[in-house]
Amino acid sequence: MNEPATPTPTQRVGYIWGRTLPASMSGWVLADLTGPGATRRYLTRILVPILPVLCVFLLLPGPLWMGLAMMALLYIPLIYFTVALMYVYRRHRLIKHGLDPALADADARRRDEADRLDYERRHGRG
Repeated sequence: MNEPATPTPTQRVGYIWGRTLPASMSGWVLADLTGPGATRRYLTRILVPILPVLCVFLLLPGPLWMGLAMMALLYIPLIYFTVALMYVYRRHRLIKHGLDPALADADARRRDEADRLDYERRHGRG
């Protein structure tokens, strides 16, 4: 029996929490990590689920601004480190699924190559 090319809801939740999908879903994993919307999905998966947990600070006695300030003290560095570690995360997930980690920045390399060829064409090299 052939496995589906996309994960089931249970597999998808496991994948979001860090589990490895079967090799038959490598195409889906590659599209998820490097395809259109990959950055949005990555940020959403990390930054949205923590919001209800941070809202606990709003239940503490005191002015509203104090609860919001405590939330911000945790959430702003989380945003910063989430963005900073995006490339490392993508490479890790690609390796974990048996894919080439160089695929994590394939789009950037294609753009750089196009820029290099354009530069060489304009300046008489190549």
